[in-house]
Amino acid sequence: MTELQNAAKAAATRPRIQPAEEGDDRPLSVSARLGRLQFHQSGKFRVLQLADIQDGPKVSEDTVKLIEASLDATRPDIVIFTGNQIAGYDPAYAQTTRKRRWSAVAGISSKTASSKSSEASERFEAALERTCASVRATVEQLVRPLADRGIPWAVTFGNHDFQCGLSNAEIESICREFPGCVNPEPTGGESGLGDANSANSVGSMDSAEDAGFVQLRAESYLPNQRVFACEPGTFALPVADVDHTMSVLGLVLLDSGDYARSGGYGSPSAEALRFLAEVPKAMRAQSQEIGRSQEPAVPCMVFQHFPVQQYYQLLKPAAANAARAIEGYRNFAGKHYVLDEEKTLPGSYLGEGVSCPDADSGEFAILEQHDYFAISAGHDHRNAFVGTVPVSREMASADAQTAASPGKVGGLMMIASPTSGFGSYGPVPQKRAARLIEFDIRHPYEPRTQLLEYGELVGKPSAGKAYAYGMTSESKPESEGVDLLHRPTWWSKLLTWLRKK
Repeated sequence: MTELQNAAKAAATRPRIQPAEEGDDRPLSVSARLGRLQFHQSGKFRVLQLADIQDGPKVSEDTVKLIEASLDATRPDIVIFTGNQIAGYDPAYAQTTRKRRWSAVAGISSKTASSKSSEASERFEAALERTCASVRATVEQLVRPLADRGIPWAVTFGNHDFQCGLSNAEIESICREFPGCVNPEPTGGESGLGDANSANSVGSMDSAEDAGFVQLRAESYLPNQRVFACEPGTFALPVADVDHTMSVLGLVLLDSGDYARSGGYGSPSAEALRFLAEVPKAMRAQSQEIGRSQEPAVPCMVFQHFPVQQYYQLLKPAAANAARAIEGYRNFAGKHYVLDEEKTLPGSYLGEGVSCPDADSGEFAILEQHDYFAISAGHDHRNAFVGTVPVSREMASADAQTAASPGKVGGLMMIASPTSGFGSYGPVPQKRAARLIEFDIRHPYEPRTQLLEYGELVGKPSAGKAYAYGMTSESKPESEGVDLLHRPTWWSKLLTWLRKK
């Protein structure tokens, strides 16, 4: 394919956004105007993904500029943050930070933490309050541009958020304090789960009543939106057709985990994976209540932090000295890869090994077998590629009037998004980006996507320095990148194998 053909193909995938009319003070999000996620009269629906902001209480001015410019350029229906909004290793959290969920809080002994009456315990509680205030400050700076424009937003979590010392549930609770957040309130136990018949469990698939959905708060900007809830950072949002007669597709946010005790990165919880498998049919049960559709499931797209191992299917082996060759991560270490141009779109780039969990949790098999047409992940700050891997299964069309008849799906779209932030490592500052994903009602399961790069939208960054890469000995030691690049030991491989049994 020639450079001219590549440029033409790339241009064809770029959504065309009309600017807002001057003097129009309605919410920038069309869905916010309607009170629910829904395709526009134009037949479009837009999601803006922000990945790996990863900053402390004082968010980079350039990060905020990128968010503002991306919102104005795309007018998204909803913004999705795909984890690592909080740099949990930031010095602001020095008194409460923890590297792993099972490790001790920095500077606080277990005896101190368990003492309810000691002066040290009071100091720890005060430190937690300061951490809450710092996290609140970060969230406020990130979502103020969205609130100013009336745009709903959702958030899931990565491997650094919890390191500040707060659980994901506690961070999610802080997020819900701000207007526009669509993360649902937990109504069950500590994990946010209820029993099979509660309002926030998927439950049985026999009826919409059992399907497990809750109504969002008015402060979410989507008071008429239903949401399927599981755990903090794991929930699903159906998107209706133009006339609000049925759900065309679903947006599923998945907490993909943080770290594994055996080493490397972790995986989604068993409950989250069960939710992932069941929610497409649950959405159809709810849709039957609205539009009496007879289709078996609602096709869905999942947004999460970690990429799955199968992202390597979009790469091909290369010699270590080949142009743009990158060494693989942990289980894939010792081998070098380049993008497979036959499977990926023009404009894609590979800047680091795909940092996936050592163990295959079975998530990809769920995506193959349960009506998912796309996955978008962040985590790898220097990767930005879009491709399709083959799958073999039947997927029914969600809307017989606007989509093709039921048949084979050509493959699963897999998207890797670079960092949207300026507080950690990544590509050169001009290429830090947000990602737009635009759906068309005529072919809703073949979304178009493009990166909105800082250099194109804003220009020259104001920051005097941005970390071009964070996995060398010269990079910030708090990033933990160097340790994570170590290959798995035979002991960690054994532990991973035993856990599968």
